[in-house]
Amino acid sequence: MKRKIAIAADHAGYEYKEIVKNYLSERFEVQDFGTFSTNSVDYPDFVHPAATSVENGENELGILICGSGNGVQITANKHQKIRCALCWMPEIATLARQHNDANMISLPARFIAKELALEIVDQFLSTDFEGGRHQNRVDKIAFC
Repeated sequence: MKRKIAIAADHAGYEYKEIVKNYLSERFEVQDFGTFSTNSVDYPDFVHPAATSVENGENELGILICGSGNGVQITANKHQKIRCALCWMPEIATLARQHNDANMISLPARFIAKELALEIVDQFLSTDFEGGRHQNRVDKIAFC
């Protein structure tokens, strides 16, 4: 059975979203929450449904993309059970999974090459949480 991955982007991340989605489609079941064009949109309209799907277990992990990666990350992290890491290099994605049990990542489409985006996604999806000493820290992240 294929792992389920949520993906969402705003207009600045649309092209990368399509590339990542197509790249992953043979190995994963990818649920696309939009946007579906380069027309200007409000990223929370797409991020909240994607984050909710990860939060409620409909999707195991999620990938978010916007121009800087910041807006989508901030929005996703408003969800109590989401730990979304802004990743601009593969090593950040690895550490986000290993140490923070990140269940979503955000990519800055305006600042990384498409090939690098795919490397980051590969690292994120192939790395497991280490648990151990990191579990106690992760348990303290949610505040209310």
